[in-house]
Amino acid sequence: MAVPLTGFEAITSRQRDEFQRWGILLIRQAITETQRARLEAAVDRVYDEERTAGNLRADGTLHLRGFLPRDEAFGELLTTPGTFPYVWGLAGWNIYSHHNHLDVTPPNPDDTLPAWGWHQDGFRQNSDPEVYGQPRPMMSLKVAYVLSDLSQPGRGATRVIPGSHLNNTLERTDDEPHGAIEITANPGDAFIFDRRLWHSRSVNRSTVTRKILFVGYTYRWVRPLDDMPIDRNSPWWRNRTPLQRQLAGDSPNAANHWGIGGDGYVDERIPLRHELSARGLLDRSVPWLR
Repeated sequence: MAVPLTGFEAITSRQRDEFQRWGILLIRQAITETQRARLEAAVDRVYDEERTAGNLRADGTLHLRGFLPRDEAFGELLTTPGTFPYVWGLAGWNIYSHHNHLDVTPPNPDDTLPAWGWHQDGFRQNSDPEVYGQPRPMMSLKVAYVLSDLSQPGRGATRVIPGSHLNNTLERTDDEPHGAIEITANPGDAFIFDRRLWHSRSVNRSTVTRKILFVGYTYRWVRPLDDMPIDRNSPWWRNRTPLQRQLAGDSPNAANHWGIGGDGYVDERIPLRHELSARGLLDRSVPWLR
């Protein structure tokens, strides 16, 4: 279990080693109750809008990709102090959010799991770089913010197999895979996981509606997975900091996505790199933090 950080603090080598070993970190009280309540209110509003538009699934669930511009509170998730140090500490400074989704899962006592729902995120990231052998490169990670009470099993929480991110394949069985666990978490907790971690949904047969937000990060030279249209004349965009704009995909030119400046060297103006440099947090011993 990770200790929540505040602001720009460097994660420890022990935390990095734990993540690289298990592929997941659970952070208790990653967001304040005030922030959690504000996020839940935004989720409820978006859910009502999508229901009015007829975009819910037949069982009332909502899986909405590219949700960040839908509310001011969502934009703040890009740099949430309790989680963001882990993100740049594990992935470096040349990153952005390529994929994010909002999930609402109402109780459904009749729900059943698919025959086989275990998967790794990444789609073609799992096949195109097969030349790298095993394990594949991480490429991206996700932060999941728990808004409802998932402290007990059976409430639709995510199931994972810790350590499975180091295996390119998972043997298909008729029973639960060996080592699988359900992530039980309290409102305001968060968990960060390597996109290669084998995971699956679970069913919600409780009386609690599962509400959770996922924010994915990858390298800026990887194309976005979601359509996330942003009106750059909107209040939402004007309220974003330069760092949040980087994380929302902003870049002055194509080469900047690769971290390259006009002189062919690293562009020191890239907001996250500039911030880490100013705070003395670049680390030449860690390749992605040089």
